[in-house]
Amino acid sequence: MSFSPLQRLRELGPGLILAAAGIGAGDVVVASVTGAKFGYLLLWALLATCLLKYALTEALSRWQLATGETVVRAWFTRLPRWVGVYFWIYLVMWTFLVGAALSSACGLAASSLWPQIPARWWGLIHGLGFAALVALNRYSTFQKVMKLLIAAMAACVIGSAVALRPPLGEVATGLILPRLPLNGGPTALLSLLGGIGGSLTVVCYAYWLREEKWTTADKLRAVRADVRLAYLFTAVFGVALVVTAADLGAAATGGTGIALNVASRVGDVLGPAAQVIYLIGFWCTVCTATLGVWQGVPHVWVDAFAARQRGNAATTAGQRRGWYLGSLAFIAGPPLILLWFQKPVAVVIAFTVAGAFFMPFLAATLLYLNNRREWMGALANRRLGNVALTVSLVAFGAVCVRQLVTLASD
Repeated sequence: MSFSPLQRLRELGPGLILAAAGIGAGDVVVASVTGAKFGYLLLWALLATCLLKYALTEALSRWQLATGETVVRAWFTRLPRWVGVYFWIYLVMWTFLVGAALSSACGLAASSLWPQIPARWWGLIHGLGFAALVALNRYSTFQKVMKLLIAAMAACVIGSAVALRPPLGEVATGLILPRLPLNGGPTALLSLLGGIGGSLTVVCYAYWLREEKWTTADKLRAVRADVRLAYLFTAVFGVALVVTAADLGAAATGGTGIALNVASRVGDVLGPAAQVIYLIGFWCTVCTATLGVWQGVPHVWVDAFAARQRGNAATTAGQRRGWYLGSLAFIAGPPLILLWFQKPVAVVIAFTVAGAFFMPFLAATLLYLNNRREWMGALANRRLGNVALTVSLVAFGAVCVRQLVTLASD
């Protein structure tokens, strides 16, 4: 039996939603700057980053399928108290920063298409509008909207990269031959590791699995295939971002404004209509990231609140709904104050820095949790899983150290 592409898209799991939620303005900036400065030399590093994020997402999904609980709940109920305290502090800080960063990015993207309205007002419209959409609709509606935006961002950005006709030989060499330029290469490598594929959004995948009713160990094969799809999409989209920026060189600016530089380059080569198409793709990209975070991260808050009560029996559906809406309001509301500081790019950078602290924490706790056979049973880590998580811990730990050194030197 054959399936149309549209029918196949409807039957996919939450992997594409994970990918789109993890690809935001920070990813666009990092990949575009990498392409502008180094061309195709670091494409292999982009693939390596996706492989590491796959290892982490597969491990937390496997934990959930084996135990029936999310890794967030495990941090509060199965690990020392300081782990939960650390995560609470991080969650509050990250949520405030992500609310400001994504609203700002939406404002910048929308104002590039419709400059009649200032970026901060566009940020306000997007932040509150997406919050209303999440609050008033079910997961099925959210999923349909996300898939439409994903299709648009893929068509616009990946289509632009293909239309530019990059040298396929150089692209292939960049993908398979690890090379590291001495002048700025190590810094760019760490930026790719820390800036591609999301941070706390990785944990949101656990809640989208529950929405899909993928909750038992027999779903492991489907989950692995779904996660592979997520990071394959992330890799292809990241390569497209690098390709579209590859010839900018010294013309590139820093911050989110590089998307405008890339759009101008696309317009110079392919015409004004192509420039608008690329900007639409950029707008869809930041919209999917924002909508994914608005829908997913409140579930993390609900889990954290419920874990404090040490048992699901102590919580009611009404309580959980109240916690969800309150967390959604915190993401979409107070951070909008930062839009009036007129420093949206600084907010995006601060958000990226905060994200770097989460990945080594996730890798370290999964290394411990997934090796406890009394909890994991047959789904406990094997040698390859331990190697992958250890490499992730070292790699993302290096990113975290670099961020600390950068902050100390500024």
